[in-house]
Amino acid sequence: MSDVCPVCGLPHDLCVCEDIAKETQRIRVYTETKRYRKVMTIIEGIDAKTINLKDIAKQLKTRLACGGTVKDGRIELQGDHTARIKRVLADLGFDEQSIDIIRA
Repeated sequence: MSDVCPVCGLPHDLCVCEDIAKETQRIRVYTETKRYRKVMTIIEGIDAKTINLKDIAKQLKTRLACGGTVKDGRIELQGDHTARIKRVLADLGFDEQSIDIIRA
């Protein structure tokens, strides 16, 4: 018998907790200039307790064809991806209205 999720009461293969958590996130996307004038796209506001940041980062790196990492509860992607990131995050299940792109 499969294990049951303590939050939603469904088996872990049918658990919808992460999908529900994705819809309630308030995400901020902005760019930072790092060493040697390298631009990084920073994604903050995703709750690491309910959503696996490493999986999201891996999917973003694949879809945007870039490198990146997860540090201090935020995702850092190499390069400026502010033009495409909203659409890609919406495809991954996040609410498009809750994604704020901050341009400096």
